[in-house]
Amino acid sequence: MNRIEQKLQEDKKILSIYFSAGYPNLNDTVQIIQDLEKSGIDMIEIGLPFSDPLADGPTIQASSTTALHNGMTSQILFDQLKDIRKTVSIPLVIMGYFNPMLQYGVEAFCAKCAEIGIDGLIIPDLPVDVYADEYKATFDKYGLINIFLITPQTSEERIRFIDSVSSGFIYMVSSASVTGSSAGFGSTQEDYFKRIANMQLKNPQVIGFGINNAETFNQATQYAKGAIIGSAFITHLKENGSSKIADFVKTIR
Repeated sequence: MNRIEQKLQEDKKILSIYFSAGYPNLNDTVQIIQDLEKSGIDMIEIGLPFSDPLADGPTIQASSTTALHNGMTSQILFDQLKDIRKTVSIPLVIMGYFNPMLQYGVEAFCAKCAEIGIDGLIIPDLPVDVYADEYKATFDKYGLINIFLITPQTSEERIRFIDSVSSGFIYMVSSASVTGSSAGFGSTQEDYFKRIANMQLKNPQVIGFGINNAETFNQATQYAKGAIIGSAFITHLKENGSSKIADFVKTIR
């Protein structure tokens, strides 16, 4: 069983952290991952920097730009992570846009992920129907879970299709805005969380966008299996460097 599926079976709410690989410094990636696991994080999303990150808000865009300036590439990330499973056991997901994967070669990219122990991918600009028709067999071959995003505007029909071709979890975007732009959840978002929960999907949901403290983490996980924090953690890295990671995690739970 994939590590993501194993983690989701645990009787607890999942806290996942996103950060941009190669930020704040090119060679911080492995230390940040190790420190996050030691701090009790359940899952980590490693952002593969890209020059045109459509879904990312200003905080993540800035960290991605810095990482690119630092020299981060797909190959450098793979080289950094080649021994990661000697020290880290929690699920690791690479989140990035499809173009760098296409440039690397989709099968070669998937093979490399499997070789170093990556459990899944999140590719916001890869449509689910294109994935199902052209790439699902390759992902399955290498034991990789591809995680899809839904938003409040995603139709019920499309959500059910995503659920049917998915495993692991569905990434539930809390609002239609970019990352890092929300401050707490209002009744509209709570109604959306309840609506999706009531659909009784086969895959659990993990909520992202707008989770930045204990209050929003607890709000989100009332209705979902877990929550993802990105911009707030990157702000912490900007202010503190790669130290004091445990202090940040303690503010969430």
